[in-house]
Amino acid sequence: MSLPEVVSREEWRAARGELLVREKAATRARDALNAERRRLPMVEIEEEYLFEGGDGKATLLDLFEGRSQLVVHHFMFAPEWDAGCRGCSAFLDQIGHLAHLKARDTTFAAVSRAPYTKILPFKARMGWTVPWYSSYGDAFNRDFEATLVHEGELVERPGISCFLREWDRVFHTYSTYERGLDGLGSTTSLLDLTALGRQEGWEEPEGRASALGAPAGSERVRYHDEYED
Repeated sequence: MSLPEVVSREEWRAARGELLVREKAATRARDALNAERRRLPMVEIEEEYLFEGGDGKATLLDLFEGRSQLVVHHFMFAPEWDAGCRGCSAFLDQIGHLAHLKARDTTFAAVSRAPYTKILPFKARMGWTVPWYSSYGDAFNRDFEATLVHEGELVERPGISCFLREWDRVFHTYSTYERGLDGLGSTTSLLDLTALGRQEGWEEPEGRASALGAPAGSERVRYHDEYED
């Protein structure tokens, strides 16, 4: 194993300072990239997708649970599998308390092609409480490229898709797959994928933070048991 070089505290501080300059540059570059993502155009969803969840049948609009934004985790779980993907399971394990997303008017849900009768026992085994829906028999996964056709076979791939709601109209704003999920899982990292972002006053483009008529996102942070849903 190749370990880091052993140096004095002064040498470490100097090296750390040089790295900090590059880290701050990367943070500013990430902020600029997030702003470009928020400037992406969006597509209105006109298809009638139908899912099955804990409360029975649900439409894509239902998945929002009345909020303005929806982040969908395309969880790899094909109908013929007996359990969900290990990698997707590890990703879902690291999702934080959903109250912090909900406080920013954003809902998180997982969607898989497996029947709900397979999803439910696996969800219980994993101890997850996140909303999880089956798109079994529906074109949702294929339309949003989480299920692809390769050499005549259906192939699953992990992904995230973001949606925005305006009254009863639903719009697709962003999707990313596979390595695009690296580093995701925290509340802020998921919000950075959405059209409204973290809803902070410093974010570009201007006006998104006040679109919901609420204080800046950071001002709404509470202990997770203090939120009023």
